[in-house]
Amino acid sequence: MLLKLFRDKVSLGQAAAEQAAAAIRRAIAERGAARIIAATGASQFEFLDALAQSSGIDWPKVEAFHLDEYVGLPVTHPASFRKFLLERLVRKTGIVNFHWIEGDAADPATVIRKVGEQLASATVDIAFLGIGENGHIAFNDPPADFTTEDPYFIVNLDGPCRRQQVGEGWFADISQVPTRAISMSPRQILKAGELLVVVPDQRKARAVKACLEGEISPMAPASILRRHRNATVYLDTDSASLLSPALQRALAQDSQAVVSS
Repeated sequence: MLLKLFRDKVSLGQAAAEQAAAAIRRAIAERGAARIIAATGASQFEFLDALAQSSGIDWPKVEAFHLDEYVGLPVTHPASFRKFLLERLVRKTGIVNFHWIEGDAADPATVIRKVGEQLASATVDIAFLGIGENGHIAFNDPPADFTTEDPYFIVNLDGPCRRQQVGEGWFADISQVPTRAISMSPRQILKAGELLVVVPDQRKARAVKACLEGEISPMAPASILRRHRNATVYLDTDSASLLSPALQRALAQDSQAVVSS
């Protein structure tokens, strides 16, 4: 796993977008199409804004999936991940082939099966991810299920995850935050050819340290990303602030460092 350090979330987002755009252009050049997975949340604002402005991408040739969605939340709700991606990525780029997770469908099991089959039908070129304050990836809160082979499944959201959604301003109080979500599984995430993980902000520092320097464990869900052969984690000085002195020195010298599994 490669770590890259930036002074702030704006420069971080721009650099991550350049890597993402290069991967998309490369896939289109080689195969005539690109398959991507897009993350949501406040940590992705600058990255997605920069990616949407990237030049040289034939967006109609991009097929996209998203990581997760709340169960029971309509697309019109301010916290809907479909709404988030429609506004911040799809309408800005002209992506026409986006496989939506309809969390408010009458039968979530049918949604999971259909979108899962579409996702598993071919390799994903690059997945864009974040890390939650509790260390989650997608909505895989601790203890995460590292064993299921299902592409998507229904998960229960823990208290820290739900409080994060309130803290980011998506809901007025925790009673409004759904308790369940449809999430991409950790094993499915690892099947992408490349992982690009965008993690700014001080509030993520404890999770960053646990997932990058602790044991690979379901209690630190994002730690499983260290098993991927081609993962890059973008940090700013705030999110990297609790890393070990040795790792901070390495990042300070070269603005990047390697973390092994």
